[in-house]
Amino acid sequence: MRVLVTGGAGFIGSNFIRYLLDRYDYRIINLDSLTYAGNLDNLTNVAEKSGYSFVRGDITDRNCLEQIFSQGIDAVVNFAAETHVDRSIMDAGVFVRTNVLGVQELLEAARRHGIRRFLQVSTDEVYGSLGENGYFTEETSLAPGSPYSASKAAADLLALAYHRTFGVPVSITRCSNNYGPYQFPEKLIPLMVTNALEDRPLPLYGDGLHVRDWLHVLDHCGALDLVLHRGKPGEIYNIGGNNERANVEIIRLILAELGKPESLIKHVPDRPGHDRRYAIDAAKIKEELGWRPVYTFERGLRDTVSWYRANKKWWRKIKSGEYLEYYEKMYTAR
Repeated sequence: MRVLVTGGAGFIGSNFIRYLLDRYDYRIINLDSLTYAGNLDNLTNVAEKSGYSFVRGDITDRNCLEQIFSQGIDAVVNFAAETHVDRSIMDAGVFVRTNVLGVQELLEAARRHGIRRFLQVSTDEVYGSLGENGYFTEETSLAPGSPYSASKAAADLLALAYHRTFGVPVSITRCSNNYGPYQFPEKLIPLMVTNALEDRPLPLYGDGLHVRDWLHVLDHCGALDLVLHRGKPGEIYNIGGNNERANVEIIRLILAELGKPESLIKHVPDRPGHDRRYAIDAAKIKEELGWRPVYTFERGLRDTVSWYRANKKWWRKIKSGEYLEYYEKMYTAR
């Protein structure tokens, strides 16, 4: 099978590419525009594999998509997205361009070329904020609270419309907060781990009691594998780790794992529209596809902290901006 993975140089996409190549004799085409969050260092261990190829390009570029799809693509897995809520508050336009217009271009290319499978990777943030009780199900109404989550909700609706109108075989997954190796260090866990390793302040929004359901990226990859191969077109599948933790609790666990003092925690003003709690009901994917998470949060966090401790060169290049300078020189030369 020939699989187009968009946004495959990012955190979840790169983990998923490695996951597929370890398990299947597939041809994987990785399309990524290498924005700030795309990093080919995430894929150095598969770059020379015969089943893998990389194309630098943008999902909003119709000509680029046409060249790739004309080669014969069986399935599309779309990770390409702007994802950081804080950045969407500062500049929503780029989120609409990539997350909405880009998805429409992908769907249109899939329609023209009769793609057999289209997996739209979304987020539980499209559901908005929960109170102290309850869980998001696939039937929960969409109520996005940030420009980021609104753009992802719009993409989901477009994907479902292309399925209903044109028969594009779309399945949608909505996951809870991911963590694990190769995550860009602006997200909560890698930011706190890397700052703590350098004895820098750990910025904590508001009272720190915002709750998220944490999902290890490899458990997420296992769920995506099942939906890609056995999910029903037109269906939505929630994927959650059943690991609800408040942000301040996460930070304290990280500091304890690293033997660092809690005095490194620095409370900062809360961000606008900060959703209070997310929690996923993943019963559907468990019952219909047999998915089960493997990682406990304690094991997953310990492994993740160890990975960042052992891969300082990787994240220091990112924090310094060195990795972006390298790619710009490399592709400008071409």
